[in-house]
Amino acid sequence: MSIFEGAGVALVTPFQEDGAVDFGKLKELVDFQIENGTDAIIICGTTGEASTLTHEEHLECIQKCIEYVGGRVPVVAGTGSNCTETAIYLSTEAEKYGADALLVVTPYYNKATQKGLIAHYTAIANSVKLPIIMYNVPSRTGCNIQPETAVELAKNVENIVAIKEASGNISQVAKLMSLADGCIDLYSGNDDQIVPILSLGGKGVISVTSNVIPKDTHLLVKKYLEGDTQGSLELQLKAINLCNALFCEVNPIPVKKAVELMGLCGGTLRMPMTEMEPQNVERLRKAMTEYGLL
Repeated sequence: MSIFEGAGVALVTPFQEDGAVDFGKLKELVDFQIENGTDAIIICGTTGEASTLTHEEHLECIQKCIEYVGGRVPVVAGTGSNCTETAIYLSTEAEKYGADALLVVTPYYNKATQKGLIAHYTAIANSVKLPIIMYNVPSRTGCNIQPETAVELAKNVENIVAIKEASGNISQVAKLMSLADGCIDLYSGNDDQIVPILSLGGKGVISVTSNVIPKDTHLLVKKYLEGDTQGSLELQLKAINLCNALFCEVNPIPVKKAVELMGLCGGTLRMPMTEMEPQNVERLRKAMTEYGLL
């Protein structure tokens, strides 16, 4: 059984003006997402600025999110690191808190060979019983999980069950799914490629855009999986301009501004993320207005 089918939100982490995590707003965001049909909450991923959280903050965000969700939808905890031992530590703690699954990004900066990736993911998986979603985002990590590597891991490590594919390389994803022959669940990591990924056998998306349009992102996947491919395509194309605006600067700068414009939470970022350029704020505001969000 898949961890989830549909649209999981890569949730932002709200900060107070002094930079502290705003747990009150985090609870409100969780409720907003679930009330609008989100199928899973992904906490402490890239969009959640996990790389600027202390280990203590990171784990508290996971713990509080699980508490706030209260079993209504699956909670997937981001526990990846470029240090295998750190990833094991975060993963085992998240398991103790009751996370439903883990999202584990490839090592960044120090990177890894394909052999290293197999060793890294196997060590993390062997430390927990939770299902693991590998996260492939080479544009940010400089490290690409080759299709053969992903399939080897999925076939030989019982609890490595899925991959979030954000390489943007549809040909690579097609090769992966051909080699996998059903042994791995696929989630889109790019909001402008949800329908293409679903057409290759994807189960859904782990979405930045869901922070602002959770209902439509949920429906986009639901319609496709229920056979309404035209309805799904219409929602995909409707969202393209908004998706582009949400990625006109480095994620999560634009989406943090978007949730602020919607009044969902403050837009405070942690350095090295900085305030959005004024011309891009206007571009984002225009796209949100055209979509009907403002």
